[in-house]
Amino acid sequence: MATGMDVLNLSIGGPDYLDLPFVEKVWELTANNIIMVSAIGNDGPLYGTLNNPADQSDVIGVGGIDYNNHIASFSSRGMTTWELPHGYGRVKPDVVAYSRDIMGSKTSTGCKTLSGTSVASPVVAGAVCLLVSVIPEDKRKSILNPASMKQALVEGASKLVGPNIYEQGAGKPDLWQSYEILKNYQPRASVFPNMLDFTDCPYFWPFCRQPLYAGAMPVVFNATILNGMGVIGYVKDPPVWQPSEDVGNLLTVHFTYSDTIWPWTGYLALHMQVKDEGSQFSGIISGNVTLSIYSPAAEGESSPRSSTCVLYLKVRVVQTPVRSRRILWDQFHNIKYPSGYVPRDSLNVNNDILDWHGDHLHTNFHILFNMLRDAGYYIETLGSPLTCFDASNYGTLLMVDLEDEYFSEEIQKLRDDVVHKGLGLAVFAEWYHVDTMVKMTFFDENTRSWWSPLTGGANIPALNELLAPFGIAFGDKILSGDFSINGEQSHYASGTDIVQFPAGGFLHGFELQEDPKTAQNSSTPDTQNSQSQEKSKLSSILGMLEAGEGRIAVYGDSNCLDSSHMVTNCYWLLRKIVEFAGNGLRDPVLFSEATRLKFPVFENTQKPLRRPDVNFSMFSSVIGKELICHQDSRFEVWGTKGYGIQPTGTTRKLPEYQKNEVSSSPNRLIKSSYKRQDEAGLQKSILAPSANKFDDKRDYFGFISHEEHCWVI
Repeated sequence: MATGMDVLNLSIGGPDYLDLPFVEKVWELTANNIIMVSAIGNDGPLYGTLNNPADQSDVIGVGGIDYNNHIASFSSRGMTTWELPHGYGRVKPDVVAYSRDIMGSKTSTGCKTLSGTSVASPVVAGAVCLLVSVIPEDKRKSILNPASMKQALVEGASKLVGPNIYEQGAGKPDLWQSYEILKNYQPRASVFPNMLDFTDCPYFWPFCRQPLYAGAMPVVFNATILNGMGVIGYVKDPPVWQPSEDVGNLLTVHFTYSDTIWPWTGYLALHMQVKDEGSQFSGIISGNVTLSIYSPAAEGESSPRSSTCVLYLKVRVVQTPVRSRRILWDQFHNIKYPSGYVPRDSLNVNNDILDWHGDHLHTNFHILFNMLRDAGYYIETLGSPLTCFDASNYGTLLMVDLEDEYFSEEIQKLRDDVVHKGLGLAVFAEWYHVDTMVKMTFFDENTRSWWSPLTGGANIPALNELLAPFGIAFGDKILSGDFSINGEQSHYASGTDIVQFPAGGFLHGFELQEDPKTAQNSSTPDTQNSQSQEKSKLSSILGMLEAGEGRIAVYGDSNCLDSSHMVTNCYWLLRKIVEFAGNGLRDPVLFSEATRLKFPVFENTQKPLRRPDVNFSMFSSVIGKELICHQDSRFEVWGTKGYGIQPTGTTRKLPEYQKNEVSSSPNRLIKSSYKRQDEAGLQKSILAPSANKFDDKRDYFGFISHEEHCWVI
């Protein structure tokens, strides 16, 4: 700002989008009309791995391609995770540029070759400078700003064939097309993307993979408002959905959007739901969404600037699927970094200490989503409490790697949903061991404070409370190893064990390795040593049970479903679990008579306890919070406590839109017992790779190149 800079490139980044001193400085820079370009990161091919500041709306985020116009494997993918769990992430990157084997000058003399989004970003920054230079100097101040330049880039870009929108954004910049846009540019507002064609595959993955249908959770798409008229702007009138044909009236669209568009950008989220009368409809619905933006009058002007944006929408609708084919994914009870230190799920992975990829169906579980769709299942996302869905609509509730607590109303409702409404429940847990968490404490140089994990890989004490009505509980062992079921090879990576399970259920135990520290905590008197050592060779990790009209399946590890650090997938097991939970189909191997429990398993030891030294309420959506259904739930329960808790309010008039202040409000950083058990009837054992103590300095902002990774730990 002091030097009058026009364009700034930042080939740096990190995962902490709530690092407010840094983020607010970025806002200050762009608000002062500096066009900022930044590298999106080199954490690909994983999804949900965008780096800050490139994931900010007012920054041009750049991904990487090779010379064959293929997305570079190392280029980070969207979506943004700021908005989870109640909303849906924005599209990023904005554009992609060449990033592999790029020749540039050395700092001393000669040339060198580099790869990474750190070299793609200055390629785009150079293109932006060229575009700035062709605008006459006397017009630059009135025309060029971070929003108008992004409009020129994304509207002029060439879409690549093959990659989806969260891999390539608008595509590869086309300098000539962008120049043509800027040459006759008049300040205006627009929406990116300006066309949502959910029949266009694979570009609009994941939306093109699953059609809409009546009775489903709203499908949410989060678009970005670009306001080239001024640094600050407002939505003048509520957005309006205008269907092209009468059949489009079967689609209801509610909106949430920015109260204030600043600096230069905001968000527009569409919440789409097919009306109940469309349960038998199959076909295409299309139309336009229009909204008006205004900004205060510019210098020398007497009246405010205004602009009308049009967003084209096209969706595919099918008849409502049968209940057994419908799966609901619990997103609400996931806690992610930032702002809390949520440790990684696999303790064997030492170069990535944080669980920061969003744990969403369309980020690190995107392959699971595709697998279930290929198998003919329809999978919806719930970002609200368990009271906010009607269990009679779903075959299976899928709960994977969850870290949050549960409202008492949720526990009661889930019990009733399973026992009386026939809901299937599938739970994939993770490790939980207090001593291991304590050893993962490290000193953060940025905040000058000690960081300690909020919980383990999953919140086992909370899951045990949720499963207590069914007589099921997990322990605190940390287990790893390989095993086989009927020829299917599986890898167990830092999972936990099952220490309580009712008679009549089916429980599977395998020889796995136990982390030595957890074994020490669970030592038995010398007189029982030999017997205990013998029993510890087997660990119970998979259980299935019929409970009233419903069915339950529990498994102690989620790494086999998570793309982040997967060794071997267990999609085959998930399919069999879903077939059982949702439709009552019993696999003869999983339900062999040898695994049926004649007596309940109950290890006579203390179950895992919560940590008293962590202020969990700072990061929880449950502790100290109000039970309420958010905008991701069915429209008729928005703002209520949900089904079976109070009248659902189906007769009350809903607003056509609802304004939000910001998609994600900043939290502050963290400050942050149990024992294990032996068994009686079935056996267990444990392993956890040694829990490393992280006490080194963390540098979130490092050079983002393929050779020089963005984190220094």
